[in-house]
Amino acid sequence: MMIPDLMSMPILAVDDEPTNLKLLQKMLGMEGYTNLVLLDKPSEVVEAYRQHRPGLILLDINMPQMDGYKVMAALNALEDPMLPPIIVLTAQSSQEFMLRAFKAGARDYVTKPFERAELMARVRNLLEACMAQRMAFEHRKMLQEMVRERTAKLHRTRLQVVRRLGRAAEYRDNETGNHILRMSKISALLAQRVGWSEEDCELMLHASPMHDIGKIGVPDHILLKPGKLTPEEWEVMKTHVDIGAEILADSDADLLVLGRSIALSHHEKWDGTGYPNGLAGEAIPMEGRIAAMADVFDALTSVRPYKKAWPVEDAVAYVKDQSGRQFDPSLVPVFVDALPEIMRIRAEHPES
Repeated sequence: MMIPDLMSMPILAVDDEPTNLKLLQKMLGMEGYTNLVLLDKPSEVVEAYRQHRPGLILLDINMPQMDGYKVMAALNALEDPMLPPIIVLTAQSSQEFMLRAFKAGARDYVTKPFERAELMARVRNLLEACMAQRMAFEHRKMLQEMVRERTAKLHRTRLQVVRRLGRAAEYRDNETGNHILRMSKISALLAQRVGWSEEDCELMLHASPMHDIGKIGVPDHILLKPGKLTPEEWEVMKTHVDIGAEILADSDADLLVLGRSIALSHHEKWDGTGYPNGLAGEAIPMEGRIAAMADVFDALTSVRPYKKAWPVEDAVAYVKDQSGRQFDPSLVPVFVDALPEIMRIRAEHPES
């Protein structure tokens, strides 16, 4: 919003007597004010305000059909934070009328007949106050926009860093492509479907890519072994959840707290046969249950150097079959119901 100079700020004068309006026009014109809006029908004030956005309103009280109090009530009903100051110009000199006008929203109260120099001084003071208010409002809006842009940039940067941390582990495990992106979006979708808040779903989107970050600490001869792992090697492989939890530990940031929980719990199973702690049922954090389902489904339907991609129908059948065993049985129908959106996520982020 451009703020005009003081003398060109619109001034709206409202009086049912044309003679009074002509007098005000002459006095304000002699003072150098060039943008005057004269109105003798108070019912048209709201529309005139919307059209001209005056910096000051000069308002009579005693008018037929709609008095000055009703005019102020109609303006206040707009709930406009930039409503300009109002000077009441009236022949009513009693304190009762003056107090009622101030309660209705007037900033000043001048009785007729008024002294020209005094009125012009009050007009100028309130116009300057209005200009300062509008400048402060515009400055605040500019700062809010800068903060909003900066926050959005930080969010984008945070997400990129997190995804790259996740992909660092995936590259070591020969799982490249968009698995991390799809898995995190499916996790956020499932979180939303089970009733998480928008803020928590966004945290899930940002935190779930770190679920396998601990693979960074698994030796290459085990992590990259093309054949079946020995029982001893498998025990070493399972330590990636503890390593991931350690990497993300000792932080009070919501993102890292959630990421640590997911890293530590996404290999737990509903029936208690998972690792590292053998948690069962609802003892497994919901974020771990969600991330496990998203991770397994996307991994099954993706090509890996050691396997072909499963048909979607087979992967869905596997999820259903593992209800109450690997997966939370209350989460499986949520997953099935969300399949159209899950497939859309897969289509939008195919393998390279």
